[in-house]
Amino acid sequence: MTMTADWIDTLDRRTDLPTRRLPVKWVIVIDHDLPRGLQANAAACLAASVGNAVPAILGSAGTDASGHTHAGLPWTGCTVLAAPADVVRRIRNEAAEEAAATGLVVADMAAIAQRTNVYDEYLAGLARAGDEELSYYAVSLLGPRRTVERLTAKLPLLR
Repeated sequence: MTMTADWIDTLDRRTDLPTRRLPVKWVIVIDHDLPRGLQANAAACLAASVGNAVPAILGSAGTDASGHTHAGLPWTGCTVLAAPADVVRRIRNEAAEEAAATGLVVADMAAIAQRTNVYDEYLAGLARAGDEELSYYAVSLLGPRRTVERLTAKLPLLR
């Protein structure tokens, strides 16, 4: 898994453009057969992970007409897509192979992450599992639009 994206710091933050016109794209692909609660958890956890790894994706905070401040959101947007578990795994593996060459930021949620509520147990489970043994509930891709679109072509929105 790659979690560096120095290239995004050099991007012109075009907050005035629709996300579909930006050179960068962020998607989260989730196993469509998971229960809704696990899907929501996977999306939230991956968003937190990517936001931590690439803070440059977060826009400025905003203030409403009443003077209340609202936290900044990703100026890149984030599309949440659905796929069968085997496709989530294929996308994750292909993206991980391309990450270094393309600058793609890849974060994943292995199924073992939602089987425990003790983080050290999750890390121990990862350490015991070989890549062939891991299954994935979701994968997040942030990177050059063409790369992300090629890897996730024709996947539907999660509904």
